[in-house]
Formats: sequence, C-alpha cells, structure tokens
Amino acid sequence: MLKIDGVAIPTPSDYNVGIQNIVKAERNARGKMIIELITVKRKIEMSWKFLTNSDLQKVLNAVSPILFSVEYQDPQSGGIKTGTFYAGDRKAGAMSYVNGVMKWDDIKFNLIEQ
Repeated sequence: MLKIDGVAIPTPSDYNVGIQNIVKAERNARGKMIIELITVKRKIEMSWKFLTNSDLQKVLNAVSPILFSVEYQDPQSGGIKTGTFYAGDRKAGAMSYVNGVMKWDDIKFNLIEQ
C-alpha cells in the first residue's frame, strides 16, 4: 500500500490523505478576495496500533532522511501517486516492557509533500 524509497513498509492501521491548496491570497482595493493557486500538496497522516521492534525500526529508518520518495494511494486520482515528502514529528508509545523487550503501540507521524 505504501512504499518509501521503493521499500514497502507495514500497512498503517489508520491512513488519511489531506489535499492542501497552497495559495497567495489578499483583498484588492474594493475588498474582493484575490486568490492565486500556487500548487496542490498532500499530507498523509498515518498511525499503527502495534509494530514489532523490527517493523518499527524499518519504518523509522525509512523516514529518517530529510527528503524521500513516497508511493501512496491517492484518493483524488484513485490510484498510486509518487511524490517527494518529509516526515513530521514521530511518536511511538511504549505498551509494555517484559523480559527486556519493549513492545510498541500507537505509532504516529505525518508525511508532508515537499
């Protein structure tokens, strides 16, 4: 469902694609709003309920570069798109720590198109 730099990552539990218009907007002397569409970008919000240690490392290492290529399911085109993205803040909650092994829960971050 999702590839980062050509590598498939575990399918997220939650997956939301935001479509963002980047605009320049101001009012003219008559008070009319003048809007110039600069571009349209995507923001992908993802989370996983549970990941193994190795899957968590795979995901976090995939998004550690500043910029990376992402193949993703796009709701507007109805197919797979590819873009250059960066990762927002990453969060991984500890579910338990048993016999020296951490189990991770509620992993979340966003991918923001460049």
